[in-house]
Amino acid sequence: MTQALFNRPRSIAEAIALLADPSATPLAGGTDYYAARVGRMPSGKLVDLSGIATIRGVAQQPDGGWRIGAGTTWRDLLAAALPPAFDGLKLAAREVGGVQVQNCGTVGGNLCNASPAADGVPPLLALDAVVELRGPDGARTLPLAEFITGPRRTARRPGELLTAVLVPAAAVRGGSHFAKLGARRYLLISIVMVAAGTEVDAQGRLARVAVAVGACSAVAQRLRVLERRLLGLAVIELAGLQIDAGDLEELDPIDDVRATRAYRLDAAAALVPRVLRASVAA
Repeated sequence: MTQALFNRPRSIAEAIALLADPSATPLAGGTDYYAARVGRMPSGKLVDLSGIATIRGVAQQPDGGWRIGAGTTWRDLLAAALPPAFDGLKLAAREVGGVQVQNCGTVGGNLCNASPAADGVPPLLALDAVVELRGPDGARTLPLAEFITGPRRTARRPGELLTAVLVPAAAVRGGSHFAKLGARRYLLISIVMVAAGTEVDAQGRLARVAVAVGACSAVAQRLRVLERRLLGLAVIELAGLQIDAGDLEELDPIDDVRATRAYRLDAAAALVPRVLRASVAA
């Protein structure tokens, strides 16, 4: 059995050069990679990204937006001083495994793993997040909604490295919230996840509404139909908000060992109003 060759670059350029080898696998925290290979020796070349300081950390940008380095751990994110618009993302960070996983697992790794039940995806979708990629042909950006293309599939090209997640200034005004439903309270794969971001104008109406649902389709989805319906709604009307099938038309859940399709849709319809109301109160 061939053993993996382990590499720990210190710069983005060095990592990109190593990833030119088709057998190379970028490794962030390794919490998904190693868990999927219990009892099996890794093969090919592993490129450990934890030594690249420039892809770790959270910082506000001159234009008012925020940059989250792809190597930022979930504990880093929880410790960061962030506005209320990131409360939903922090709530999701607390749901990523246990503390040991949160100490190692990274924001970028969670996105590149592309699980339909990835905790970080719905709150980042609600923040209109954009991913930054660097490769042999230079840098490019892509909306997160276009980056994850299916279960375990992304738009990352061969040799490319996810270096950061960018949140625009327009998405960080107002509050946010996140809720996750599973078979138990902690250390679970979700049945349904809902994230919402809202901004309220001086007249008490919704000036921005973003709602994203995970674990109810091959890729987490923004509920664009519902967002359009709610835009301009008086906040007080959220108290009696009812979600119907048309509001969830972007979702396509499956039956599996955790829940049926019908249960997931019912759960999403119940969670969405709760999360919206909590985001306004944030």
